[in-house]
Amino acid sequence: MIGNWKLLSVIVLASAGLVFLLSSGNGFSVDVSNPNPEGLLSVPESENPDGNDAVTEQNGYDDIENQRPLPNPPRVIKAVYATSWSASSNSKMDYLIDLIKSTELNAIVIDIKDYSGSVTYDIHNEDVEKYGAKEVRVRRMNALIKSLHDEGIYVIARQTIFQDPILAEARPELAVKNNRTGKTWTDRKGLSWVDPASREVWDYNIAIAKDASSRGFDEINFDYIRFPSDGNLDAMSFPVYNIDTQFKKDIIKLFFGYLRSNTEGITISADLFGLSTINNDDLGIGQVIEDAYMNFDYVSPMAYPSHYAQGFNGYANPAAYPYEVVNYSMEKAQNRLDALASTTQSDSLAELRPWLQDFDLGADYTAAMVRKQIQATYDAGVDSGWMLWDPRNNYTKGALNTE
Repeated sequence: MIGNWKLLSVIVLASAGLVFLLSSGNGFSVDVSNPNPEGLLSVPESENPDGNDAVTEQNGYDDIENQRPLPNPPRVIKAVYATSWSASSNSKMDYLIDLIKSTELNAIVIDIKDYSGSVTYDIHNEDVEKYGAKEVRVRRMNALIKSLHDEGIYVIARQTIFQDPILAEARPELAVKNNRTGKTWTDRKGLSWVDPASREVWDYNIAIAKDASSRGFDEINFDYIRFPSDGNLDAMSFPVYNIDTQFKKDIIKLFFGYLRSNTEGITISADLFGLSTINNDDLGIGQVIEDAYMNFDYVSPMAYPSHYAQGFNGYANPAAYPYEVVNYSMEKAQNRLDALASTTQSDSLAELRPWLQDFDLGADYTAAMVRKQIQATYDAGVDSGWMLWDPRNNYTKGALNTE
């Protein structure tokens, strides 16, 4: 039910490729990607914003040896996101490093496998190369990690999973199909997906994650760990998942457990829809926050105020209430984590670390509005940190404490 989210959401958000509204019974909207499918105000992935030649050569990159993770990582992570294009640009990385070093920030999230399915560094993996998934944008990833570690910066690799047009094209027998045309199914943005129940898909992505970790990334952040949420969902058919006998949440829970058991010794985190903090169902995409708490080191709900529907908690425009929206979501998420801790014998539950909004959507996001989200996170009892998302990677320095 879209309700009264008005044409602003339907036109602006849908055309940007960012948000699809799921009926939750609570008057919320749900974003269809983490934090953003690169479609909102972002530099197109087919372009290099600095005009350099980072992707002209596919072999022979003179990288240094693999690095080791930071020996003493910060307990509280305060990060900003960078596309692979930003990571390939000396000027952009100089800006981001200076921002981190001159404020309370201490971490950065870098795309290593994005919404297109491209692996964005010089990985040496037979399947990645066979499927044509390697598109080297960051030529010397090991050297980049070293430069960040030399500044004491915690480095997180962001990896998308089940939205993967490249793998779907290379391995059509693993792709979500359109049961009316027999062709590969695509979502609202025209992007194709692979079956979330496929062990081959799981293993393919785990191999990429392990390679990234071996290069010195301090953490692997997994995104698109869900079933599709927008487009003609009734037309979907799956080569492995049985819609008549299996629940989506059980498939995603199995994947979470398989991922955890096959990444021993690696710090891993999960990006979830913001509504997963509030809803007790799986949102129709398989995500239940307790299942993530049981299998990851960090869980990162996307609590962007602009992504909540008109009328949420009585707010005509939730985007204009960044403190209230984030605080409510994080309080619910923390309460659920505390409840799980009281009823389980596990001593290794995840910590909460949300994605917060630093882009204009639904309202012009000033430094004060960005800061209110950070304070709302702390006031909800979440003390493991936060991450800021801006698709153009231009962050509001005035929202950050300087040191």
